[in-house]
Amino acid sequence: MPGEGAEGELWIPGRSGGQSAEVAGARRLRFAADYHVSPATVAEAVDGYRSVFQPSDALDKPYVSVSVDVVVAEDDETSRELATGYGPGAQHPHGRGRDRVADAAGRTRSPLDEDRALVQDRLDTRFVGSPARVADPLERLQQATGADELLITTITHDQAGRVRSYELPAQEWRRR
Repeated sequence: MPGEGAEGELWIPGRSGGQSAEVAGARRLRFAADYHVSPATVAEAVDGYRSVFQPSDALDKPYVSVSVDVVVAEDDETSRELATGYGPGAQHPHGRGRDRVADAAGRTRSPLDEDRALVQDRLDTRFVGSPARVADPLERLQQATGADELLITTITHDQAGRVRSYELPAQEWRRR
């Protein structure tokens, strides 16, 4: 069985400073802030976790990972090509199939409008480009959140491009 006998670490993922952050901090666990799901609330999530963190023998200080979407290629043009098609895949699953609803003013709108805004937020806050272009904002995100590590995810339509999209930022990061 893969991983048999290995000692694993328990992580709690979260998008805000709410229950997940509180549980992770109070239980002295590591916290994975989901920037790639909710970029606008990553600072709230990290702050919420740190504010309730209780040291233990296993973990004496808060430990934060921040997840982020990247698409990296040798040049910006190739990375943009690899990143096409991401929007439909980022569609919020709870938005599909919902009926139109009336807002407080009685105007009819579709919950899909909210999903489109969520997808656009994810598109606007992912990191796409050459290794050097992507490494600088990743470093700023790491510094702004105080993350102990960044968890990189890459969504592309090309398997070889996806693998390369992990290799290139790792090489750039090691050079820094």
